[in-house]
Amino acid sequence: MTAHHSINYIEMPVKDITTTKQFFSQVFNWEFVDYGPEYTCFTNAGIAGGFFSSEQTFELTNGMPLLVIYSSQLEATMAKVEGAGGAITKDIFSFPGGRRFHFKDLNGNEFAVWSE
Repeated sequence: MTAHHSINYIEMPVKDITTTKQFFSQVFNWEFVDYGPEYTCFTNAGIAGGFFSSEQTFELTNGMPLLVIYSSQLEATMAKVEGAGGAITKDIFSFPGGRRFHFKDLNGNEFAVWSE
C-alpha cells in the first residue's frame, strides 16, 4: 500500500540501460521491467523506480541527492561492486550509526552502501 505523501518512486538517468540492468542485477539482485528501449523500471530494491536513457549523470559534486543502499555484508557488497565494474570513490568509513562506502556505477552515477 502506498502511504500518503511518502516517496515511493525515483527515476535516474543512465547512459546505457542494458549494462545498468546487468550491473544492478549482478550486484544487488534487482529485477527489471522494460517499457520501451529507453526506460526500465526496477523492483526488489526497497523502493520502486526507473532508469531512463540520458547522457546526464548524478553525483554529490553536482548537488544531487545521494542514494544509499543497505547491505548486511558491507565488504562483500563492495567486492561485488568492484567485480561488476563499479568504481569505489570513498572506501569504507565510519559515520554515526554505521559504516559505508561510495561508488560510481558504469554510467558515472554516485551511490553509497551502508551497514550497521
